[in-house]
This record gives sequence, C-alpha cells and structure tokens, in this order.
Amino acid sequence: MQPLVSLDGLTVAFNGIKVLDGISLSVGRGEAVGLVGESGSGKSVTWLAALGLLPKTAAVSGSVKLEGTEILGASPSTMDRVRGGRVAMIFQDPASALNPVLTIRRQVGESLALHRGLSGAAIHAEARRLLDLVGIPDAERRLSAYPHEFSGGQNQRIMIAMALAGNPDLLIADEPTTALDATIQAQILELIRRVRRETGMAIVLISHDLGVVAENCDRVAVMYAGSVVEEAPSVELFDDPLHPYAHGLIGSLPPIDGPRRRLTAIAGTVPDPKAMPRGCAFAPRCVHAAALCGTKPPRLRAVGENRRVACVIDRRARATDIIGQAAE
Repeated sequence: MQPLVSLDGLTVAFNGIKVLDGISLSVGRGEAVGLVGESGSGKSVTWLAALGLLPKTAAVSGSVKLEGTEILGASPSTMDRVRGGRVAMIFQDPASALNPVLTIRRQVGESLALHRGLSGAAIHAEARRLLDLVGIPDAERRLSAYPHEFSGGQNQRIMIAMALAGNPDLLIADEPTTALDATIQAQILELIRRVRRETGMAIVLISHDLGVVAENCDRVAVMYAGSVVEEAPSVELFDDPLHPYAHGLIGSLPPIDGPRRRLTAIAGTVPDPKAMPRGCAFAPRCVHAAALCGTKPPRLRAVGENRRVACVIDRRARATDIIGQAAE
C-alpha cells in the first residue's frame, strides 16, 4: 500500500554545513510514528524541511512525496493547500506560535476560510465546535479572547484546534507537552489519541519523552546527528533495542517495576555538525565501537520485517561481531 507521506534521501545544509543527512522515512494512513533522540538530532528540522518551512538559507534536497506526488520544491500555492489542509503541525511553543494581537476566533477562522472555504457565521460556529472538541470551557465567550488570556495547556489545545480546522490527513506534533505539568500533559496526549481514533488521521510524534512515544506510537525512528539510526515497531524497539544509541536512551529510563538498577548514562554529547566524525557519528560515545566504525558511516539496513538499523555491530550476537555486509 502506498504510504501517505514518504521521505527519501532528505538532506538539509545551512551555509554548506550538513545538519540532516539522507533521511528516509514513511508514514502510512492512520499510523502513529514517533521520532526520538537528543536535542540537535534533527527531528524537528526533518519535518520543517518536508513542509518547506525552513528559511531560504537552507539547502534542501531529496524527495518528499504526499500520496506519490512530489511536494519538495512545489509552488507556494500548492504548499498553501498542503500545509494545514493535508498536513498540519503543532509547534513546540504554542505561546510563540499564536499571534498575540489577534483573537482566537480570527486565528482559527483563518484556517477554516483557507482550507475549508467557510465564511461569516459558518466560521464562528465551526470555530466554537473546535474549541468545544479540544476542551476549552465556555467556548462561545472565549472565541473573543487573546492568547495571553489562556494558560499554556489551553494554548496548546487551541493549537490542536487550529491544526484540526483543515481536516488534515497527517498531524505532526512537535513536543506537544513541553513545559506543561504532568496532569496537563496527560490531558493533551489523551486529546490527541481521541482525535486520532475519531478522525483516522496519521500522527508523527516528536518527543524526548520515551514513555510518551512508547504509549502512543505504532512505530519509532531513533535519530542521531541528522540521521535515522534505528527504526522498528514500538514494542520491538523498547523490548530489544539494537543500535547502541537506542540501547543507551532506553537504558537511561528508570524501570517502573522489578528490581532497582543503576541507570545507564551515555557519555559525551551530540557532535557539532561542523566537526562530524569520519565514520559512525555515534562511535566516539559508543562502548562497543570497533575499528570499522571509524572508517565510514554505516548504512541503514533491514534486520527483519519492518526493522532497520545503522550499525556494523550485531548486538544480539556479540559486541565484537562485525556484520560483513556493512564492511563491503
């Protein structure tokens, strides 16, 4: 079956410095895909590039297809229909994403007019319905309010309402629970799950919170230094991570049950894009690194059905077992 959105060899560079290196990823209709990794891994840049939202100083190449139609480099009028109408994005900081001098009705109404052709009383009625849907109390009165009159959690709900205004096929949620307390986080995530069940739309969830991703996603892609290093069904990844970086991320989480254990920390930091290691970008931080790891970047290869990993070491066998095909 043709994926809803497919990225192939997506690369981004700023002033000649590569920050995204050949991302290949697909999202099927109704699927929930998680993107995880440390800050600076390229999670947000991937989807900003795919939607043409990076500044003109960014050099973007590769392919982005929406149901088989190439949209990377498409005309502004085409992208205006895609953004919000087919693919919507919830940004990390709702307070800065909303316009402080426009009412909520004006901002939600703009999406309704652009993507659904509504006007006048129809916009008002649908905007009120969307605010009711996302749990804003007294929606009729608060349509006339401004963003500063809402809490952080309520602003995030309004962002979700704006994203839903165009009835998108794909919702990209970029750290949707950042800076929210635990109770509000749970409410926002439950809202996204409910909307997905009721509308059947696909979701890409970008998050540092591995627990949130494990609970809400069917498939997970682990990113490091501008590349996908492992991709697997959620259950398989969290039960048995194959890439040393994915293993380190999951090992740093405290277990909810079972015996207490010392958490595993990953030494070092994500490399500077200006000074990337010659071979595997993770090799300087990897406890299993071998000589081959410093020669050339490993390619993302299939290791079973619906699973890919970019590593020359077979962790399931022995830490020193080098995969022959990767050395070719």
